[in-house]
Amino acid sequence: MVRVKKLSDKIVYLCGICGLGYSDQETAKKCEEWCKKTGTCSIEITKKAIYFPS
Repeated sequence: MVRVKKLSDKIVYLCGICGLGYSDQETAKKCEEWCKKTGTCSIEITKKAIYFPS
């Protein structure tokens, strides 16, 4: 399930599996679906990430 996180003045949508953050919920959902299906991250989707968990 996509999570929402507030960072400073931005809202970031997080993939519930890998934790990468995106500026829009649709991309976060695509990332989550890809992660569930393949067990890996998609390079094409992660190019759009704006937040990287530590």
